[in-house]
Amino acid sequence: MRYSIYPGCTMEGPALFFLKATEAVAEALGMHLDEIPDWNCCGASEVSGVVGEFTQQVMTARNLAIAEAKGQDVLVACSSCYMNMGLTNKHFKDDPHFAQMANEALAAGGLKYNGTLKVRQIVDILVNDIGLDKIKARVKKPLTGLKVAGYVGCQTVRALPWEYDDPERPVLLDQLIEALGATAVPFPMKARCCGSSHAIAQTEIVLEHSKEILESAASNGASMLVTNCPMCQMNLDAFRGMINQVHKTNLTLPILFFTQLMAIAFDLPPAVAGLKHCVVSPYEVLAPLGVGK
Repeated sequence: MRYSIYPGCTMEGPALFFLKATEAVAEALGMHLDEIPDWNCCGASEVSGVVGEFTQQVMTARNLAIAEAKGQDVLVACSSCYMNMGLTNKHFKDDPHFAQMANEALAAGGLKYNGTLKVRQIVDILVNDIGLDKIKARVKKPLTGLKVAGYVGCQTVRALPWEYDDPERPVLLDQLIEALGATAVPFPMKARCCGSSHAIAQTEIVLEHSKEILESAASNGASMLVTNCPMCQMNLDAFRGMINQVHKTNLTLPILFFTQLMAIAFDLPPAVAGLKHCVVSPYEVLAPLGVGK
């Protein structure tokens, strides 16, 4: 199966290890990922406040216009990118006036988008195209005994509700965790917001939300969290020291991208899993599975 992949800025920056694990896992499953050539930033969540929502959507549409030549579903792993790409794509399909104006803007760069593509989240593709049976068959190091909280976050399943999972009670990430041999623990805050980009302007919001998420996971028996959102991973991982300091806690649960967990279960080279890039080390939790540095 072939897909056009939109990496996005974060996955070629601070979350590069998410991209590398995703590419390796995809290859292991027989997927072919064609990176959209000359892609640009999707606008993220804050750009619309600076340049305006329409300009941000045209920025996003440029990527879709370039990808349309291949006619392949667009695979997006980053939750913010999926939100922006998916919503812009929906506007092209549902709003002819928007499509006309956006294409007038795209024409300045010699581009046009006809709205023929599907923008899809990687979890959707793995479960519904590749299939859990194939993923189970590829597992070489079953994660038996590992209790994992699947943290979906607020954007991924709510940006386009019911597109591929329940927006309030998502289950597909848990199904992927179970397919790897681990135990997906009940986690009532799996779709709770971590505070997102408030980490910069109102850090206390992120510290409070992230603390509650981590405490919820730990109290339900999780020894690790996995996510597919770069912002969530950063807030729960990189801000851990500050969370513990401010709230006088001792929260030690590591947080990985779910494709890192898949790379471990597939027994791919350690460099692919990229565990050394985690701020909160996962090695102690993974030691019983024979995972070392």
